[in-house]
Amino acid sequence: MNRITKLFQEQKRNILSVYFCAGYPQLDSTVNVIKALEKVGIKIIEIGIPFSDPMADGPVIQQASTVALKNGMTLSHLFSQLKDIRKEVHIPLIFMGYLNPIIQYGFENFCRSSKEVGVDGIILPDLPFKDYQNKFQPIVEKYDLKMIMLITPETSEERIRLIDQNTNGFIYMVSSAAITGAQKDFNEEKLAYFHRINAMNLKNPRMIGFGISNKQTYQSAMDNAAGAIIGSKFIALLEKENGNAEEAAKCLLDELRH
Repeated sequence: MNRITKLFQEQKRNILSVYFCAGYPQLDSTVNVIKALEKVGIKIIEIGIPFSDPMADGPVIQQASTVALKNGMTLSHLFSQLKDIRKEVHIPLIFMGYLNPIIQYGFENFCRSSKEVGVDGIILPDLPFKDYQNKFQPIVEKYDLKMIMLITPETSEERIRLIDQNTNGFIYMVSSAAITGAQKDFNEEKLAYFHRINAMNLKNPRMIGFGISNKQTYQSAMDNAAGAIIGSKFIALLEKENGNAEEAAKCLLDELRH
């Protein structure tokens, strides 16, 4: 069974997913970061594939991506880093990236390699859902990967239901139609969006991401979905802790809960 499916069957609420950028802060940081996040109790890890034009990402993740590329991170190198990861790490791993480098690598090659190293899902913010259905869905399903699609406050109910019917991992609820980055709290408009999606009774669990960086936004996400996704905040702490992933992860949990 796919690890994403298993997790959401076993745990319905309070799931914390953390994003980091592969190859940041050092080229060989990737495996250490993954192991540190699992050690402190993170339930899902999103491994960012660095890209030169990450349109959905704010300045913190853009900078991490730039550093990772300068460090020499490539998809081929990332797969070589992850080849033994499943000997030690057991939680779901998801690749988050952009279509261009994956098409250059070869989409089916990418899915095959992902399956071989034990990756469970893919998030591609710039992949149109219709293109996914028409071109890529059979390949993704062939390798038992979950394609995680994003929705925003502007996504129509029709589109949300279409995504819900044609995917079976979880739905990534973007908290606002903006780039990633910290927010102090979620206003009434965002809360109304969360409530509206909850009232749709979708079959897929939802995870809320973008802007979660403190106790208020974290708790709001936990109250209104299966869990929260955090990226920029962790990367900022990783820099603050001079690349010590375990300390950064502990600081993150402390700041979210106190």
